[in-house]
Amino acid sequence: MSAFYGTADQEESVRTLHRALELGCTFLDTAEMYGPYTNEELLGKALLGKRHQAVIATKFGIRAETTANGQVRRVVDGTPENVRRSVEGSLKRLRTDFIDLYYQHRIDPNVPIEETVGALSDLVKEGKVRYLGLSEAGAETIRRAQRVHPIAAVQSEYSLWSRDIEAAVIPTLRELGIGLVAYSPLGRGFLSGRFHSPDELDAQDFRRLQPRLIGDNLTQNQRIADLVRTLADRKGISMGQLSLAWVLAQGADIVPIPGTKRRVYLEENWQALDVALTRDDIDQLQRDLPPAVGDRYDSNGMTTIYR
Repeated sequence: MSAFYGTADQEESVRTLHRALELGCTFLDTAEMYGPYTNEELLGKALLGKRHQAVIATKFGIRAETTANGQVRRVVDGTPENVRRSVEGSLKRLRTDFIDLYYQHRIDPNVPIEETVGALSDLVKEGKVRYLGLSEAGAETIRRAQRVHPIAAVQSEYSLWSRDIEAAVIPTLRELGIGLVAYSPLGRGFLSGRFHSPDELDAQDFRRLQPRLIGDNLTQNQRIADLVRTLADRKGISMGQLSLAWVLAQGADIVPIPGTKRRVYLEENWQALDVALTRDDIDQLQRDLPPAVGDRYDSNGMTTIYR
């Protein structure tokens, strides 16, 4: 609603958030860097008088830094000092006294995870945070973090075309009793048929630079969307509903967080809860779906995941 995916109507965003609460969709995910800051401010505004209805998840650990030549770059910062600075800013922008789930957005390779989680555990003791989470962490980092303080959830990309966490991360989470929050379960709109080419997107939409949606990669990945469309049509549901139903079918410990700016797509996504995939449906997807071609992020972005 505030970054990466082109322009948004703030009033429609607030209406969409209110409609989510009406439906019973109460888990709302944001981050300090979305904007930066403006998405937390939007959520704080939308939840005035409604804070008790929502479970707020936000993230820290990627901050903006101005270089000597005046350019702004993103810095991964897991220092205890940044933990403290970040939570105070998020609490103010969200207009709340506590955050339900507080994630480290990306793991800082220069700061031992034990130090970061130790600082986060102090926030739990102070009542400013209820539960701790990590985002895009590797299996060994998750284990080390868990030894310092219980980790409630790990957020990572997971969908029909992003399944690499099945190898090590998901088994680790299940061994330790940690939930998975699956972001981009609709493949950033590609698996819901919202667009066929990045040329259809706003000029400032970051998906225009996503490796999976460029050149030959896009052509090959269209086969994935085509199969999803075929199966969805056969079942009389939307592509997005099929994609979400697949994620939901992977386990009760997995919570997908499909992003949207509009009520119409929120309501369509919500109806995926009523979609029951058969064993044959799942087997067909497992058997026939080709692997995605291209990385999830550009080269810089790929260096920040699974640390």
